[in-house]
Amino acid sequence: MLPDENGNEIVRHLRRKTDTKKLPIIMVTAKTSELDLVKGIEDGADDYIKKPFSVMELISRVKALLRRTIADELKELCLDGLIVNNAKHEVSIDGKPVELTYKEYELLSLFITNRGIVLTREIIMDEVWGTDYEGETRTIDMHVKTLRRKLGDYGSRIKTIRNVGYVIE
Repeated sequence: MLPDENGNEIVRHLRRKTDTKKLPIIMVTAKTSELDLVKGIEDGADDYIKKPFSVMELISRVKALLRRTIADELKELCLDGLIVNNAKHEVSIDGKPVELTYKEYELLSLFITNRGIVLTREIIMDEVWGTDYEGETRTIDMHVKTLRRKLGDYGSRIKTIRNVGYVIE
C-alpha cells in the first residue's frame, strides 16, 4: 500500500543487503489478516503491528525488539581490524591486544557503537562519565588524545567536530 513498492518487498530487499541484514524491522500496516502477518514475518520483519494501535503498544514493541537485537550486537564491536570484545572487556588491533584504561575503553565502545554519528560533548559526558560528573569537559579531549595515540592508525579515524564533539569514521 506504499506508493512505489510494498512493505514486504522493502523488507526482503533490506534482508538481502549485508549492511542492513540485521536491522531490526517492525512493520506497521493496515493489513490485518493473519496471512498478511505471517507473510510479513516470513519475509523478514521482526514484528508486525496492525493499525489502529496505541502509542504505548508501539513503544513497548520497539523497546522489546531493541532489547533482543542490541544485546547480541554489543558482544563484539568491529571497525575493520579493530575489535572491542565486551564479553572479555578487551580491545585488539589485527589480533594484537591494546591496553586501555576503563574510561578509554568506554569511550571507544561509545564511538564504535555510534559509528558515523557525531557525538556531542554532553552525550559523551553523560554516557562515559555519568550525569553526576562535575569535572571539566576538557577531560574528554585528553582521553581522546591518549586513545588516538594508543590506537595508532585507527586513532586518526576519530575526528574532531569543532564546537560540537567527536565522530569515528
